[in-house]
Amino acid sequence: MLPPTTWTTGSTEVFKTGTWRAQLPHYVKPPSPCHQACPVNGEIANWIGLAHKRDFRGAWEVLAINNPFPAIAGRICHHPCESACNRGAHDESVSICKLERLVGDMALEQGWAFQPPPEEREGHVAIVGGGPSGLSAAYQLRRRGWRVTIYEQQDELGGLMRYGIPSYRLSRKILDGEINRIVAMGVQVKRKKLGGIVDLEKLRASHEAVYLALGAGRPKRLPQLPAKAPWLMDGAQYLARSNAGTPPELGRRVVVIGGGSAAIDAARSARRAGHDVTMLALESAGQLPAQRDEVTEALEEGITLVDGAMLKEVKPANGQGIVLTCQKVRFVAGAVRGQFTVEPVDGAEFTLAANAIVTSIGADPDLGDLAAAIPSQRGLFVADRHSQATGADKVWAGGDVASMARFVTEAVGMGKRAAIDIDRALRSEAASQAQALPAVGLDAIALHYHPKTARAQAQVRPAADRLANGLEVQLGLELEQALAEAGRCFSCGTCTNCDNCFHYCPDLAIRRVDGGYEVLTDYCKGCGMCVKECPTGSITMREEIR
Repeated sequence: MLPPTTWTTGSTEVFKTGTWRAQLPHYVKPPSPCHQACPVNGEIANWIGLAHKRDFRGAWEVLAINNPFPAIAGRICHHPCESACNRGAHDESVSICKLERLVGDMALEQGWAFQPPPEEREGHVAIVGGGPSGLSAAYQLRRRGWRVTIYEQQDELGGLMRYGIPSYRLSRKILDGEINRIVAMGVQVKRKKLGGIVDLEKLRASHEAVYLALGAGRPKRLPQLPAKAPWLMDGAQYLARSNAGTPPELGRRVVVIGGGSAAIDAARSARRAGHDVTMLALESAGQLPAQRDEVTEALEEGITLVDGAMLKEVKPANGQGIVLTCQKVRFVAGAVRGQFTVEPVDGAEFTLAANAIVTSIGADPDLGDLAAAIPSQRGLFVADRHSQATGADKVWAGGDVASMARFVTEAVGMGKRAAIDIDRALRSEAASQAQALPAVGLDAIALHYHPKTARAQAQVRPAADRLANGLEVQLGLELEQALAEAGRCFSCGTCTNCDNCFHYCPDLAIRRVDGGYEVLTDYCKGCGMCVKECPTGSITMREEIR
């Protein structure tokens, strides 16, 4: 009788096929495109994965590591993460912003609070400005145990979030809830206007570090308009009064000049005050810097958009009101943010009748005599984009006073970066020189594991209702909608422990270890099957030189 063959009774461990390979798989954790696009560098794939497992507390805790305002950001963020989302090239991007809102709202409803710092450090940091950037820096510094005092000239904290964004976009209950949660960590608040060299020197003498987040409080002017005309009003001032519940009387017909989110906010607030509103924007409808949803909602509410046009002059009308002479133009964006040219269209003049004009074309910071003490350029403090450090000793700067990136979440990200660098400096540590991996591309995702699906759509109140009752326009996702939407995330670059690499390896060269996997180099022959079957792009092949 013949002896039994090896393959029926023996072990394949004797066949060390690892000698065949020219490349070896490696488990990696590269950043996702949404992470790289996020102004606060949020760990988006991680918290969405936790939300998908119904661990909403865990999702909020991961979210809040980088952003203490998830309920706010979920309403007003310009969500560049969604434009970068790999899923957008497969079917539709994941509705990250709406998921963030749901998690943030749940945290407020459940009363989840930030924990006090584990230890109290001796250093004291002054933050000038209680807007999104200053509050973000205060939160991050307090988490790390530093004493923090915010110096704010307004009666309430929030800056642009309170005085510039209407409640129909951002409920004051939500705003107050997320701000109060930061203050409750032990952040001190002093109602005091600061900003000159004398004040800065006093702060530097009494604090170990100073973060300047003064905002942009000087409205830009149009030379065609007389500065003190009774029919002219600045958009920021109009919004502040409207948000306080005391909108000014402007007459029946109002023209809002501008095409950004602030101009849209001013126009929609004026519409809610009963005015007939026309928006006059240099940009074409497709070039408007305002978010698409805002433009659509404004048009639904009866606002007239006159795009691709500029104001030439204003004259009194026969009787009451004014007449605006306007010119159609071609708007050409420049290579640098905020730079552009306009080309008049010959023979394309027209007029608009109005009772008042509200200008909302942006604002600049008022540096005053601080420009002599802190390096500045083009009306902004010069701050390192990685650390927000200025060239002045013990001074960091961020938000609108140091950047033209005029978005709330950009300001939050700058506050976070400044706090991390202040913490490093106060502990006398060297700056990190870590090199980031490139983001995961769509070609690294095994798309056959992700059938095409439509993204979840949140409800929007009907135009008549939102004009009548002043409630928030956008509604959040329902729980089951959110769970399904979270399941659409590719989890780019994040291993989900799906076991595909373990099951599909033809050489049994993958072993589970400590919640992850390792490659058995004696047996892996470098076929790349594990990489091909990875649904998240968290395995890559590298050439092996031996």
